[in-house]
Amino acid sequence: MSNPPPLLAEDRPEYERLLTEALRDRTVLTALRAPGALTTDQLRIRALRDADRVNAAAAGEYAHYTRLRESLHSAPPPPPTGSEPAAPGLLTQLRSANGGAGLFPVLTVLTPILAWTAALFLLLIGYLLRATNPDLALARSLVTAGWVALAAGVAAMAIGIIGLLLTALRDGTATTPAGTDPELAAELADAHGEWRTALRERGLVPYLLDTLPPVPGPAARPDHGGPDFSSPDFSSPGYTSPAFTSPGPDGPTGPEGRTARPAFTPPDFTRPGYTPPDFTGPDEVG
Repeated sequence: MSNPPPLLAEDRPEYERLLTEALRDRTVLTALRAPGALTTDQLRIRALRDADRVNAAAAGEYAHYTRLRESLHSAPPPPPTGSEPAAPGLLTQLRSANGGAGLFPVLTVLTPILAWTAALFLLLIGYLLRATNPDLALARSLVTAGWVALAAGVAAMAIGIIGLLLTALRDGTATTPAGTDPELAAELADAHGEWRTALRERGLVPYLLDTLPPVPGPAARPDHGGPDFSSPDFSSPGYTSPAFTSPGPDGPTGPEGRTARPAFTPPDFTRPGYTPPDFTGPDEVG
């Protein structure tokens, strides 16, 4: 069985970014809170030390990715048609022959430092001489030279910042070399994504969980085996309604069989008879 390919130096930054994402995983964060677990920094140091062993879990995807990348870089670009090769630019001319940083980045870094150092000494000496003899021409010349050196340092720093921004924009837009096969570039992007997923899911997260102590599960509820308690059996008290019977032929009777008093009938009152006087006419009066 062949050994898995080691993790290349150019892929180390990608591995560190994936490690940062894996350390933020919910299961890893839960395991980090367990008693006796390692700290996040200790876990990161171990994962960086065992990078080749962790990457072996995604050896197939990584080998496919590196093979496609090498084939893409080694493929010669198509010759230009209908146009002459452009002259190399200033940045290309200032670069070293072996692809190193070259002269331009060195000048970008050193020029502001040297200019500001010279300006500091010139201004300091010039103002000291002016304080002793204001009419001294050398003092005025030193002060002027100091301000010129300070301005040159600021200008060099501005040029360096602009160069860095242009380089970042160029590297961000040109992800693949010009003239490469689009299908090969798309296949390389897919292989890169597959390697990232396999490294995170099969390599980093299992490695971190194996390094940390297991997360204790929820404790089972102890069974004390106490006596069984049951609710008391309450029954409603005996209650019977009073015995009432319907009235019989002799009147209503009570619960003890007593006969009720006779019914009361009111006396029969009639209107007194009244007859009007017998008048026959006025002749009978008198």
